[in-house]
Amino acid sequence: MYNVLEKLRAGETIEGKDKEIYDQGLIGILKDIHDQIDAAVAQAYGWPVDLSDEEILFRLVDLNKERAAEEAAGDVRWLRPDYQNPEGKQAGAKGKQAELDVGAAIKLEKSPWPKALPDQIAAVREALEDMGEATPEQIARRFQRARTASVEPLLASLAALGQAQVTEDGRYAA
Repeated sequence: MYNVLEKLRAGETIEGKDKEIYDQGLIGILKDIHDQIDAAVAQAYGWPVDLSDEEILFRLVDLNKERAAEEAAGDVRWLRPDYQNPEGKQAGAKGKQAELDVGAAIKLEKSPWPKALPDQIAAVREALEDMGEATPEQIARRFQRARTASVEPLLASLAALGQAQVTEDGRYAA
């Protein structure tokens, strides 16, 4: 259902089996509900509704930095104070939280997941070579609509052919 929803959001034509899923899954209604949730969340944060995913991520990282600074100074915003902090204790100041360079992580565009098996194998091998070492999930995240369950057997095949190695912790290395 969510694959069809993504196609709908991307403006792709819904036809064939996807049209059947669209009709039976009430994807139009699902899209409307998600749009309402997105609008409510944007309103709760005081943000415009039409932000890109990248802009939302940057704003969330900035918000996280603000909250981390508040907590480092001892100001904790409890969601459920009666449960999380029943004695009402004041938090003490903590050290500084390590920061992640989100800008570098965001610039990586997801490639489309190839339809043909030979192209999928080549794409997985290339992604693994770029990353050096990765889990099937990390490789799948490099592609639009790729599933870990689809990537895992391809990595196992590459390992069986000697084009990848399985590490002790179950990761794959180029």
